[in-house]
Amino acid sequence: MAYIVGIDRNQARMVTTSLDALIDEDNSVRVIDAYVDSLDLIELGFKEYSGTNRGQAPYRRSDLLKLHIYGYLNKIRSSRSLEIECKRNLELMWLINAITPDHGTIAGFVKNNRKAFHVTLRNLTLILKGWGLIDGKLIAIDGTKIRAQNSKHNCITKSGLDKKIAYPLMSSMLFFILAIP
Repeated sequence: MAYIVGIDRNQARMVTTSLDALIDEDNSVRVIDAYVDSLDLIELGFKEYSGTNRGQAPYRRSDLLKLHIYGYLNKIRSSRSLEIECKRNLELMWLINAITPDHGTIAGFVKNNRKAFHVTLRNLTLILKGWGLIDGKLIAIDGTKIRAQNSKHNCITKSGLDKKIAYPLMSSMLFFILAIP
């Protein structure tokens, strides 16, 4: 029986296509690219590199923002995971021009620009809602660990829940009645 063998990984090959040719025209990274390029990052509050640190030249704020938004939309939240994706993901290479920032750079950029990220991602969500790409009805819990437990003391019935809901109202009404002279 013959098997599909594939190509020899030791064979030298020359890739003659560009990254742009490998990315579809309707790929979501093109939307991220156009969105970030349309923003005024200074007005939004993204901090600009001051140039006082010695060593390597800084990465552009727009590239790091594109990286963060890509990770947010693809459920990649860790700066270490984003660093790995920069080296192996063709979509991400296209989006950020094949730069490979380390996890410290990514985490530092997010840490220094929290408020600007909040505003930018909120605006992106509103735009996507306006275009009908998301409906905003799905509620998701990210990173929360929930442990189930049910004992006789923790089990709440409908009548028990009704009593607990009514209790603060009754105690505040009783306090109000006792406070009237």
